[in-house]
Amino acid sequence: MQKVKPSLLRGFDQEYLPQDQLQFNRLIDIIRRNFELYGFLPIETPSAERREVLTSKGGVEKEIYALTRLAEADDDEAATKGALRFDLTVPLARYVAMRERELAFPFRRYQIQRVWRGETPQARKGRFREFYQADIDIIGREKLSYLAEAEIPSVIYSVFREMAIGEFRIRINNRKVLRGILQEFEVSDEKAPAVLRTLDKAEKEDAARLRGDLEREGVPSAGKLLELIATRRTTDETLSILSLLKGEIGKAGLEELRNIVAAIRQFGVPDTAFAVDLGVVRGLDYYTGTIYETSLVNAPELGSICSGGRYDDLASYFTDTRLPGVGISIGLTRLFSRLKDAGLLQPLPRTPAEVLVTTMDPKYLERYLSMARRLREAGINTEVYLETAKLGNQLTYADRKGFRVALIAGENEFTKDMVQVKNLAAKSARDVPLAEIVQAVQTTLKT
Repeated sequence: MQKVKPSLLRGFDQEYLPQDQLQFNRLIDIIRRNFELYGFLPIETPSAERREVLTSKGGVEKEIYALTRLAEADDDEAATKGALRFDLTVPLARYVAMRERELAFPFRRYQIQRVWRGETPQARKGRFREFYQADIDIIGREKLSYLAEAEIPSVIYSVFREMAIGEFRIRINNRKVLRGILQEFEVSDEKAPAVLRTLDKAEKEDAARLRGDLEREGVPSAGKLLELIATRRTTDETLSILSLLKGEIGKAGLEELRNIVAAIRQFGVPDTAFAVDLGVVRGLDYYTGTIYETSLVNAPELGSICSGGRYDDLASYFTDTRLPGVGISIGLTRLFSRLKDAGLLQPLPRTPAEVLVTTMDPKYLERYLSMARRLREAGINTEVYLETAKLGNQLTYADRKGFRVALIAGENEFTKDMVQVKNLAAKSARDVPLAEIVQAVQTTLKT
């Protein structure tokens, strides 16, 4: 029989060894715990949606993977009408529109699931075709307080503070402020999207080149516009500069920013963790108020690790009810990939591989299992080595898997009602009475 070479599809190649998977799961646990601390409720939506749902906004067809079967039946609705979700926002819109009468508003939801997107995979940049997203949204019915926009940075701060991945900054801006700035520089609404795309490159590309691009777009005082957007300032300095805006739209955006900044501080987010940043210009075809991006201060090359914003109507393609909301998304697979490559992941405080009960003599199997049962009842992760192998091979297995403690007992030990507790990291061992193994293991695990 010809063997099939085991390999993965490009862009669908994020699978981990167990120790890395434990690290990934730890990030999910931290995110979930902090989302729930703020009262967000979990939902899951199907991996596949109807094609007309996913394409309701248009312009995303190239990113969507349609469903098919290698030998499909004529009556297979999923194969002819289904496709994989490319984000969690469109399924959320469909979900809320379908279940509006069953939900309590404001509806606070979190969702941590895989999505599939037909992008060009770039592993070094953390771009994949299959990846996890972790989203939260606060959705109102007909109205939503600006305080919801101020609470989002508080949630982000709580998540990344617990992850302990280094100093980070939540960068916020306002779409109306950006429109007001472009009006000051006489940029027409028609040219605004192209100008903003250029300004979005301010952190990554040469200023002279960007200035030239802006001049070709017909922007007067292109250099001053670029300097205004690209210069990093404190929040209060930025608000002071924005007070010079003359247009009504810019003034309205500034008032929104001032209110949200004051509320963010009331939520307990320190000024070191957030800043009004005019360089945040993404998502303006979708967001209508506050926009957010989060980056690591000491690793800016990792780019945005969390982004989102305020929108006026989540589900206008599915219902006449106006559903304003605000939310953020963490690209979890991308984040994990970049943190791992940068060496920023913290050691796991605990793993499933805590204690290995070695088995030196099969006739004592019941006693080995009894030891393991007592440890598990005390909440200690314990595995019994069930294969027939020399003690040295069992300890090699324990070392490779990362166990911290091994219990060793044979006829001599059991005759004396003793067991050897071996600290595998310190390479030390001591004999303890069988009746005291729980306390002895707990003490060893604390060292």
